Amino acid sequence: MPSSKKRILIADSHPTMMAGVRLLLGNLFDVTVMVADVQSLSDAVVQTDFDLVIANLSIPRISNDNVVSLVKRLRPGLRIIVLSVHDDPAVISECRSAGADGIVLMREAVNDLIPAVETVLRGDNYVSPSIRKVTA
Repeated sequence: MPSSKKRILIADSHPTMMAGVRLLLGNLFDVTVMVADVQSLSDAVVQTDFDLVIANLSIPRISNDNVVSLVKRLRPGLRIIVLSVHDDPAVISECRSAGADGIVLMREAVNDLIPAVETVLRGDNYVSPSIRKVTA
């Protein structure tokens, strides 16, 4: 990773999850944490120059693929990793089709999130290994 820290927005409606993600990534990246609903996510993406959004798919009042679509519509070049409790191939396919640059399962985030962030910030895509097995 380059020496300058990349700016990351964490969009999640669960404060405990955001705190854990911030703790996991905080030494390597400039992490901005935000309790997210659709409006605050939209405002942050438009008003601040982030390098990456990490979004939990459980944001209230918005569907899985719409979280990704919303970010991509507001800032087409902005990279996005989705955190999901779902390894359902249909959910994964929706996220990929909407333009997700990375998909990490919540249960694997401790091991997968840093490699996912590094991979996505390099411009490549990342999918948790167990998702690859389910969707292969």
